[in-house]
Amino acid sequence: MSHHHDRYAYRPIVDRPVYDWPGGRRLAIYLGVNHEVFRFGEGLGAQLAPAQGEPDVLNYAWRDYGNRVGAWRLFDLFDRLELRTTALLNAEVLDLCPGLAEACRDRGDEIAAHGASNAQAQGEMGRRGEAAMIARVTERLAALGVTPTGWLGPWISESERTPDLLARHGYRYVLDWAHDDQPTRLSTRHGGLLSIPYSQEINDIPAIVARHQEAETFAAMIRAAVAQLLSECDRRPLVLGIALHPYIMGQPHRTPALARVLTELREADDPRIWWTTAGAIAAHVEANDLAA
Repeated sequence: MSHHHDRYAYRPIVDRPVYDWPGGRRLAIYLGVNHEVFRFGEGLGAQLAPAQGEPDVLNYAWRDYGNRVGAWRLFDLFDRLELRTTALLNAEVLDLCPGLAEACRDRGDEIAAHGASNAQAQGEMGRRGEAAMIARVTERLAALGVTPTGWLGPWISESERTPDLLARHGYRYVLDWAHDDQPTRLSTRHGGLLSIPYSQEINDIPAIVARHQEAETFAAMIRAAVAQLLSECDRRPLVLGIALHPYIMGQPHRTPALARVLTELREADDPRIWWTTAGAIAAHVEANDLAA
């Protein structure tokens, strides 16, 4: 019995075609900002402190801070640094946080789909329920005037059929698979689907919520990751996705550390770095047939 997923074959990073990002750049960096909503009184959600039953006011309100305050604080930072992001949107943000998704769109962020809400893991859904959810999310986000081409599953959770369903619904890339530093192609029943790197290490939830680190350590992780990838990028093109959540890095005691490291990187103006979006990476790879 095979226990392999059959979505991609093993191919070491030292044995792949060498290519450039646009303008001859070699390290693509994007910010994946998770704009998420949760259910009051039930469902999943990250915890600042252990829940004392439902309704879990403490943790629900902590997460909601990101939509009410944290996201707008981060917008100010990104505007100052002239950074577009990949806005990973729960579709229910449009109903529960009017104006937030529109602000992402209006500042020029890429709109990518992040399920309906983060109250339920996608992999727990049945076949019909998952397919219907993907269709609803796609239709709801289209109300922003853009059709999302990228998907991040709530809780990075997939069923065995998720890549097939995403390809069937017209998605070009997925961010769930943190298996590489380059875009790779996943096999599906409906053609190829790109996997764009989205870090589970340079990600504020594992770093701060799970490992109990703090903002300065997280900023140091970003700094170290960029330095290491720049030391390798003369040999191969690479991608770093920096995963952020406004209810974590949008807190007033954490944003300054993020601001310092991003300002350092922007002011260094390294000609090897392409500041971009996950969708632009996918489009470049598709247009030039570059994925391993």
